[in-house]
Amino acid sequence: ETIAIVGESGAGKSTFSELIPRLYDVTKGELLLDGINIKKYTLMSLRNLIAVVTQNSILFNDTIKSNISYGNNKVTESQIFDSIKSANLEGLINKLPNGINTEIGENGVKLSGGEKQRLSIARAIVKNPEILILDEATASLDSDSEKKVHKAINNLVKNRTVIIIAHRLSTITKADKIIVMENGKIIEQGNHNNLLTKDGKYKKLYDIQYN
Repeated sequence: ETIAIVGESGAGKSTFSELIPRLYDVTKGELLLDGINIKKYTLMSLRNLIAVVTQNSILFNDTIKSNISYGNNKVTESQIFDSIKSANLEGLINKLPNGINTEIGENGVKLSGGEKQRLSIARAIVKNPEILILDEATASLDSDSEKKVHKAINNLVKNRTVIIIAHRLSTITKADKIIVMENGKIIEQGNHNNLLTKDGKYKKLYDIQYN
C-alpha cells in the first residue's frame, strides 16, 4: 500500500514515520511489522528493509557513483545506471565531464535542489527497499524540478510499502490510505475522496491549498 500522512506543521508526521526504523521507540503499546513486534528485529535487519528520502538530501563530498552506492557494497555499475535512468538523472550524467565519477562537492553543492533529490532517489532505488519513507521529499522544489522528482518517485514506489509525508496534498491524492494527524494523534483516515466528503480536517487543509 501507499499510505500518506498529512497534517499541519508540528502535528507529529515525521515523528510517526521515525518510529518505523526505530529512531524513536514507542513508550506505550507496540508497533508491529508483519505481525511481529518491531523490537524483536535487530536494528540492522530492520533498517536494511527501509529507505528514506527526506526534504534535505544527505550527500557526501564524493562521486555520484559513491553517493548512489553508499551503504551498499554489492551494487554493480549496471544497477547504478539503471537507478540513474529510473531517477530521471540521465540528462545530468550525460553533461558532466566525468559522468558518474564526477565529484559533487560537500552535501552536493554542485547540484541543484532537484538533482540532489533525484540522486537520493537513485540511492533508494539501488537499495530496493521493502519499505520506503518519503518525508516531504518535494517540499522545497520549484514546479519544474518537482515534476521530474515525481516522475522518479513513481518509478520507486512500485511493489513496495510506501509512506509519504506530504504538505502539498496534490502529491498524495492517489494514495491507498491517507492518515490525518493533529497534536500527535490520528484524527481521520481514508482515501482522498472519502475524506473530502467527511468535511473534516482533511477537507479544511485541502480547501486552504486549492480554494
